[in-house]
Amino acid sequence: MALLLNEIDWAEPILPAAPDPQWEAELRRRGGRPFEVDRRIAPSRWLREAAFAVTSYQPSALPERLMRIGSMVTAQENACRYCYGANRAYMKVLGYSEAFIQSVERDVQLAETDPRERAFVEFCRSLARSRPRPSRSARERLLSLGYSAPEIAEMAFLIAMGCFYNRVATLIACPPEVKFERMANGPVGRLIGLAMPLLRKLRRNAPQSGRDTSATDAQLATGAFGPILAPLAGLPGGRVMKTALDGAFASDVLGPKTKGLMFAVIARTLACPHCESEARRMLTDEGLVSAEVDAALATLHTNRLPSDQSGLLPWSRDTVSYDTPSIQRQTRALAASLGDAKLLEAIGVASLANATVRVAMLLE
Repeated sequence: MALLLNEIDWAEPILPAAPDPQWEAELRRRGGRPFEVDRRIAPSRWLREAAFAVTSYQPSALPERLMRIGSMVTAQENACRYCYGANRAYMKVLGYSEAFIQSVERDVQLAETDPRERAFVEFCRSLARSRPRPSRSARERLLSLGYSAPEIAEMAFLIAMGCFYNRVATLIACPPEVKFERMANGPVGRLIGLAMPLLRKLRRNAPQSGRDTSATDAQLATGAFGPILAPLAGLPGGRVMKTALDGAFASDVLGPKTKGLMFAVIARTLACPHCESEARRMLTDEGLVSAEVDAALATLHTNRLPSDQSGLLPWSRDTVSYDTPSIQRQTRALAASLGDAKLLEAIGVASLANATVRVAMLLE
C-alpha cells in the first residue's frame, strides 16, 4: 500500500530558491500564485511553464472531482511529500471531508464512492505506479463502466503529468507548503470548505470564455514525440504536453543526445516500444547508430555523452520507480558534477519522459 503523508521521508532542498520577480508577476497576472516549486524551477523557462500548465489545468472531459482525487492519489503513489500534502490540503479547502479523504488514501470503500469512482482510483494508482503500465484491458474496463474515450485519455494525461510534477518536486526535495496545509486543516480552511459548494455552483453557471486550447491531430504530430500524443487530440492536455516536449528539446542546457538517451532509458525501463522507437529515431538524427543505442540501453553508459553527464542514464532509470530518500540522495550526488542549471534541466527531462511514457499506454 502507498505511504501516508506522515510516513514519507523528505530531504533538505537539493536546489535553492531562485526567485524571478517578473515570472512571479506573470503567474499572478494569469490567476496563479508562486509556490515553492516555482521558486526553484524559475531559471528554466520551459519547465516553469510546464509546471504552471499542470497546476492551472482545467479538465474538459473529466469531472473536476475526479481530477482532484486523482491528483492526490498520484502524489501518494509517487511518495511526493510536497504534492501529497498540497493536494490533500486543497481537497480540504474545496470542502471534501476528512473521512472521505482518508477513505481514498487508505483504499477504503465507503458509501461516498461508487464503483465507477473506485475504478478510477484503481486506474490512477496503477498508471502512477506503472509496474507494469496498465494494458488495453484496463481501458476496456473503464469503457465498460461508462467512461468515454476522451475521459480516459484525459485521465491518462492528468495522471501522467501529475507524475511529472511529483518527480520535479521530489527530485529537488521541494519544501512542503506548510502554511497552506495548516490553514486548510484549521478553522479558516473549514469555513472555506463550507462555502465551496456555493462557489462551485456559481462557477458552473458562469459564462465560459470559449477559448479553445485543444490541439488537432496534425498539430500534435509535429515535433518531439508527436506520434505519442495522438490520443490527446481535441483535449487541452495535448497542447500542454506538446508545448512541454517542444520546449524541453529546444533547450540547449543539455544536448539532444543526452535528452534522447534519457527518454530511451525510461521507455525501455517501462517497456514502451512506442517511446523507445521515437527516441531511437531522434538519436539516429543525432548521429548515433543502432548498435550504440543498444549498448547504452544495456549498460547505461556511453562515451557519446559529456563526462559530467555520464551518471544521467542510470539515474534516469531509477526515476521510474524509487524509494524517495534514495532517489533524493542520488540526485544530490549528481548536483556535484552537473551544477544547478544542468541538474534542473535533467530533472525536468526525466520527469517529462516518465509522463510521456505513461501517456503512451493509450496506444497499447
